Amino acid sequence: MLDAHPSLAVVAARILAEPGAREDPIVPELRDSPVRGPSWLPGPALGSFLAGASVLRRDAFLRCGGFSRRLWLGGGEELPAVDLATAGWELCYLEGLTVHHEASRNRDPHARRRVGPRDTLWSTWLRRPVGAALRRTVRPARIVPRDRVSPPAALDAPRGLPWVRAERRRVPARVEARLVSLEESQATSRARRYIS
Repeated sequence: MLDAHPSLAVVAARILAEPGAREDPIVPELRDSPVRGPSWLPGPALGSFLAGASVLRRDAFLRCGGFSRRLWLGGGEELPAVDLATAGWELCYLEGLTVHHEASRNRDPHARRRVGPRDTLWSTWLRRPVGAALRRTVRPARIVPRDRVSPPAALDAPRGLPWVRAERRRVPARVEARLVSLEESQATSRARRYIS
């Protein structure tokens, strides 16, 4: 697909959770993506991708900066996806590409809730206009659980403000339009909950 479509940088796969080969809850969101893309794309246009379930064009990824060392979860893929789109690259979902994923039993079950919201906020504030960043800051605050794990994440986010301010580059209007088109599905997503 990458050879056939020179402007395509990311192809995201259908994810089957193991054991049992159950379709991951994020797959319908990929399949039914509201992002508008060019007609030549071999599948629905996307605004981001999942690192462990995607094929990336290496040179495009590296030219756009790759993964940030400061981000791990949530914003880890969002930031390079936005930078790829800003540079004119396309991202899409391809139903015929399948990844089987079995979550590690050794991972920290609370890390997603501690780091995910913080990284999502950082990636948002690094690229989105102020109004969009404020919307994306308030909405998750409503769904993050009120428990002993989540408040430290909320306190950790402001610590990144100095580097966020220093590295902030606002996206062009065409990329922001893509991101705005995703806000409703992200706000109502069952797959994007920070739970453990």
